[in-house]
Amino acid sequence: MKKISIFLLLIIVISSCVKEDYFGLSPYGNIKRIEVSNQAGNATIDTENLTITVEIPAGVDLSEITIEKLELSSFATSSKKVGDKIDLNGKQEIIITAEDGSQHHWSTESFIASATPQLSNWDLNLWYKTASNYYEPGADAASTIWGTGNQGTQILNKLATIPEDLGEDNYAAHMETLDNGALAGTFGAPISAGSLYTGVFNSDNLDPSDPEAAIEFGTPFTGRPKGIKVKYSYAPGPVNKDKKGNVLDYGDACDIYALFEIRLGGKTERLATAWFRSEAVQENLSSLEIPVTYGELDNSFPEYMRPVDHGFVSTDSASFVLPTHITFVASSSFDGASFAGAIGSILIIDDVEMIYEE
Repeated sequence: MKKISIFLLLIIVISSCVKEDYFGLSPYGNIKRIEVSNQAGNATIDTENLTITVEIPAGVDLSEITIEKLELSSFATSSKKVGDKIDLNGKQEIIITAEDGSQHHWSTESFIASATPQLSNWDLNLWYKTASNYYEPGADAASTIWGTGNQGTQILNKLATIPEDLGEDNYAAHMETLDNGALAGTFGAPISAGSLYTGVFNSDNLDPSDPEAAIEFGTPFTGRPKGIKVKYSYAPGPVNKDKKGNVLDYGDACDIYALFEIRLGGKTERLATAWFRSEAVQENLSSLEIPVTYGELDNSFPEYMRPVDHGFVSTDSASFVLPTHITFVASSSFDGASFAGAIGSILIIDDVEMIYEE
């Protein structure tokens, strides 16, 4: 019975993610996602005019840009593939051939990125309505750098992350740890922690026992901020429990952190870390500045801040190199990925701002 229920859940969630339905040979020749080396932010993809624009930091050799990720319409093929070089000194053409044989000529170009970039939609004022009639942060699904856990929980009629209307067209992200109900609890998923992250939800990797398996964390980013300033409020729920329902001898806490990484040639190294974890009540939205620490963390930092499956950049590199990606995460329960947390924990954040040296 459990296998059938989990199988149905997978089918429903995966089906809800299909964007291009067509009976017969597909005419779609879209580039749905692209990342290139040294990219400073998410590429701007215009499916109406078939154009792609990418930010590249100053000083980069534009003739040596490499395609690192390329996602196309179903059954489409491309004249360029992952690993190919493209010269962005001028416009470059990528030809996408749809399943029905029609060709779609895409134009790719670049512009110089800011030395002090901010995350797209850093003020969290933009929220779009999904096909399933709930809201996600960003202007639309194609361009947003932000994700939440809602794609995995809305099938349970649970939305742990929603927009918070602060008035005068100002919005924030409201994250709450929710009770998933008795049935979900029997599958080892008793709670859903509210979460906000930079990255992409990939339904192909969906695993009901691991809420992070379907998330590809991180977005291109090339700034070196000295700190991250956010506005936040937090109230932990009254009873903190593990995934088996056992009451823990410590309270719940919120997590707000950013990891600056260098991802090159299939290898990831941590360049810098900014992390705030607290169980203290903060009733009203208040400004918080989290310092960014470059290089390896010494023994004064807690173990949970350290990378698990990769290391740090060299000490020499840490003093000057630019990151290629940033992973920003906020959660109403710090151990929510393990289905541990206090029901009723609420974290609200707004204005995720990078702070640079003047």
